[in-house]
Amino acid sequence: MSRAPDPALTPLAERLRPRTLAEVIGQSQLLGEGMALRLAFESGQPHSCILWGPPGVGKTTIARLMASAFDAQFITISAVLGGVKDIREAVELAQAARDGLEARRTIVFVDEVHRFNKSQQDAFLPHVESGLFTFIGATTENPSFEVNSALLSRAAVYVLQSLGEEDLRQLLVRAQGMGAVPAMERAAADRLIAYADGDARRLLNTLETLAVAAGREKVSEVTDTWLLRVLGERMRRYDKGGEQFYDTISALHKSVRGSDPDAALYWLVRMLDGGAEPRYLARRLIRMASEDIGLADPRALRLALDAAEVYERLGTPEGELALAECVIYLAMAPKSNAVYTAYKAARAWVKKDGTRPVPLHLRNAPSQLMKQLDYGKDYRYAHDEADGFAAGERYLPEGMVDPGFYQPVERGLEIRIADKLRSLRRLNHQDD
Repeated sequence: MSRAPDPALTPLAERLRPRTLAEVIGQSQLLGEGMALRLAFESGQPHSCILWGPPGVGKTTIARLMASAFDAQFITISAVLGGVKDIREAVELAQAARDGLEARRTIVFVDEVHRFNKSQQDAFLPHVESGLFTFIGATTENPSFEVNSALLSRAAVYVLQSLGEEDLRQLLVRAQGMGAVPAMERAAADRLIAYADGDARRLLNTLETLAVAAGREKVSEVTDTWLLRVLGERMRRYDKGGEQFYDTISALHKSVRGSDPDAALYWLVRMLDGGAEPRYLARRLIRMASEDIGLADPRALRLALDAAEVYERLGTPEGELALAECVIYLAMAPKSNAVYTAYKAARAWVKKDGTRPVPLHLRNAPSQLMKQLDYGKDYRYAHDEADGFAAGERYLPEGMVDPGFYQPVERGLEIRIADKLRSLRRLNHQDD
């Protein structure tokens, strides 16, 4: 007679896996009341979908809960280890479930579906179309690039987000509530949550390691000092939630702004080596291109976006080279914060100013009534004017002085932009 498995031998991540939708932590943008994935659960009709998000955010859990909600046979295929043979076996199991005495639906879950090649992905198509099974793919990569368009067109895409700090703290409390880990001082908990960086699996695996070490050393409370000793130098060097992290990203940003490519590259590599999420760094590079370079070199923003896309396609470590290329380019590009300054000035103005009406000549006039009310009357179509510019025309609300938000600098492309702006303003004044 077989005995029930010892819960202590079951991995903590599995012991804490949600059994109902209400137990899921995070992803409220999909699972909250009235949200897309929640409505799909409540509809009673499963549909094929792609769950796209970083590791440890609940993709497998959601797929399992779908199978449970729809009383479906759940078949898992790992695209890393599996192949066409596994797909064929899944088809046979789905047919047996459908044709059995108690006909059941089948959900086929493909983990890391981006690892399957085109022909392997194509093998699912006829069975998805026939309704033999519902296909759910999980991927950490952009499905637009990694999933065949034919399969993608037959599946809804749901984007999962990294778990927030409060989500991870809630998970830690649950683990402590079931006695899986000892008590923990606040500083240690904060460091663990920062180290997990939005990844629930990483947090739970680390907690499991700590629980074993605490049991061996008879530690009743995990302190920050003990935590650092047990988990080693890597956690000490990189503390995402602490001052060092923000100091380092500040040093990277200021090195780019200061046009020092070596320093910028050094701080980028320091952060990558310390465990910083490359996607976070890609987002910061996009911000730098907008804030510190702007229209002095508009190519900088495009290069930053391209670097982020390249990382999504290649992942680590190949994609990090694109981030390095971007950092060097941004450091060497001409600098201007004119767009950033103009935007802040415009926001401040709008916040303190009243809601001014749109001038009649600028209003849209799609109906006869609006035309009778002079909407759009006397508007000058710039393309019909000399050099495509309606000199003297006003586009600001009535009575509003020209605020001069945008003041281009004498660097890079903004030198030519400034010349053009001065020329247009002269034409406007000549027409007064």
